[in-house]
Amino acid sequence: MGQTVECFYTLSSPWMYLGGPQLTEIVKRHGATLVLKPYDFRLVIKHTGGIPLRTRPEPRQDYHALELDRWSRFLKMPLKLKPKHYPPTDQRPAGRMVMAAQARGMDAMALSHAMLRALWVEERDIADPKVRIAIADEEGLPGDALHREEESQSILAEWERNDQEAVQRGVFGAPTFFCGDIWLWGQDRLFFLDQYLAGVEVQSGPSKVIGKTRAS
Repeated sequence: MGQTVECFYTLSSPWMYLGGPQLTEIVKRHGATLVLKPYDFRLVIKHTGGIPLRTRPEPRQDYHALELDRWSRFLKMPLKLKPKHYPPTDQRPAGRMVMAAQARGMDAMALSHAMLRALWVEERDIADPKVRIAIADEEGLPGDALHREEESQSILAEWERNDQEAVQRGVFGAPTFFCGDIWLWGQDRLFFLDQYLAGVEVQSGPSKVIGKTRAS
């Protein structure tokens, strides 16, 4: 049986947009199971030390833009450095729509990537329910039904669990990946996930456990 890769991220992360195709390919090639765990970035980082981009010193914001541009060019994935609707007024409902698709056994990763592409390339406002519904419909998914489930008790409870687990496991950025003994932050470290799933020993021992044992 293949391993499980857990991905903690937000539906506003340009790095998840850039890393999405590579993540999908790695998981598929190794027969692993991908579990998407959107979370509330601003809530979680109060406990784990992450820093929102807009509150970072200007040199760090400038470097962030340089990195986005370099990676966009390297991966040949278009990306607007200052899209019209970034940051979205609220990215959480988009995350919960993705979770609703995942709960139904649909292609949640395709929906997630479409949402991120809409934000970072197409300059669409994913905080607008009509936009989210349209994006889901474009992916061949039932947009209206998934939108209704964004605020369902089961999805809201799962969202809260994601937040709590992100705090317990020390998540401070997006995307963050857990698989077996490894803990990775950032799409530029996905090659370590690829090696790990191929059976390569990529570190000298298990990651330090924060809060509880990490699931494999």
